[in-house]
Amino acid sequence: MRAQPIGNYIVVEDLKEEIVSGSGLILSDKDASSMRYKQAVVLKAGTDVKFIKEGDKICYDKGRSFTMIIEEKTCTIILKDDVVVVL
Repeated sequence: MRAQPIGNYIVVEDLKEEIVSGSGLILSDKDASSMRYKQAVVLKAGTDVKFIKEGDKICYDKGRSFTMIIEEKTCTIILKDDVVVVL
């Protein structure tokens, strides 16, 4: 990706998640979409973002994200403060 996010913004690509319950049941897409946090891979971190780098797998608060098309690819944009876990 050539585009450079500015400041505390991070460009991520959402991962398709298959959620398995404790008893081994696979939850539906509808059930998965009701979860507050989502996993993604970092495509590019903003100029002020430290400790999160390209290729990191993260969990973020999906309610605070937005989607854009950058270089003909659908990407999710989040703020550094919305990252809850770096995996």
